[in-house]
Amino acid sequence: MKPLSRLLVKKDWRRGERLPRTGGVIIAANHLSWADPVLLSHFLYNNGRWPVILAKSGLFRVPLLGRAVKGLLAIPVDRGSAEAARSLSMSSQRLADGCAILFYPEGTCTRDPDLWPMVGKTGAARLALESGAPVIPVAHWGAQELLPYGEKRPRLFPRKTFHVIVGPPVDLSKYAGQEPQADVLREMTADIMAAVTAQLAELRGKKAPETPYDPAGR
Repeated sequence: MKPLSRLLVKKDWRRGERLPRTGGVIIAANHLSWADPVLLSHFLYNNGRWPVILAKSGLFRVPLLGRAVKGLLAIPVDRGSAEAARSLSMSSQRLADGCAILFYPEGTCTRDPDLWPMVGKTGAARLALESGAPVIPVAHWGAQELLPYGEKRPRLFPRKTFHVIVGPPVDLSKYAGQEPQADVLREMTADIMAAVTAQLAELRGKKAPETPYDPAGR
């Protein structure tokens, strides 16, 4: 995918040195486009980490693509089913094996009208609490210009720029040793999403909204 990534976009990559080069780590990122997993994977790979991605389970059943996804160590996710717990269990094992998991806490591309991160789901927080793995916030911008959400044809011209910035580890120390109760996980998730949003605000040079967009309570 690297030659394709180079062909499609120019890159503005910042602070890649903040990514731990070894050990299990959770990469928490905002989600703007179906293209950003590929572009982010290129960024992570070039900064010394093999990106393990959580992917829709249906992709694993597609001929050829399913075999490729399995070979990439991707983790199948059945959203809205009891099997979702199984994906977290697999993620915990990947972290124990020293993998870097690319996690989209929003669960889908943002629906915020101005493309800021939405309220996150608690999977990444639960994984961090149970594993003790560091959470690194990563924000990006530009993938939505290449392939806007919901569109199938990329907008190749003029050539877009993919901007990425890596923040310091999210400070989750106050939650250490606590039980994974709903209120704890929600607070952790809010801290994680705030860190991602702060990086995106720096990247965009704009002030983020004080309250994140909540698609359930809009």
